[in-house]
Amino acid sequence: MTIKEVSQKYNISANTLRYYEKEGLIGKVPKINRKRNYTENEEKNIEFIICMRQAGLSINILKKYISLFKEGESTILQRKKLLEEQKMILIHKIDRMNIALNRLNYKIDYYEKEIIVKEKELLSNLKDTNL
Repeated sequence: MTIKEVSQKYNISANTLRYYEKEGLIGKVPKINRKRNYTENEEKNIEFIICMRQAGLSINILKKYISLFKEGESTILQRKKLLEEQKMILIHKIDRMNIALNRLNYKIDYYEKEIIVKEKELLSNLKDTNL
């Protein structure tokens, strides 16, 4: 796939793809007629990177993980530990977001009830004035 096709498929810019390549997050993408030709393997790596970025992993953490991955089987425990640490950070972030979501829902419910009360008062006042 071309860089344009990949950027459209994953809804990321071509510049982001070039950046990922420059930073070593994806391997050097082979070129055909001076155009990048993304293989299925690069696409899998891109999907992984996008998922991890959405989970909040920084570029530096991803670079560290990928570096360990390239070192091979001897780094499995280090990779696992790195991912577990990131998982705990994500869980903490989700907990904080759930607290914020609950507070938003509370406020929305409050205002919904206030609107209903005000509408009832308005209707009551209209009935009283139209005797």
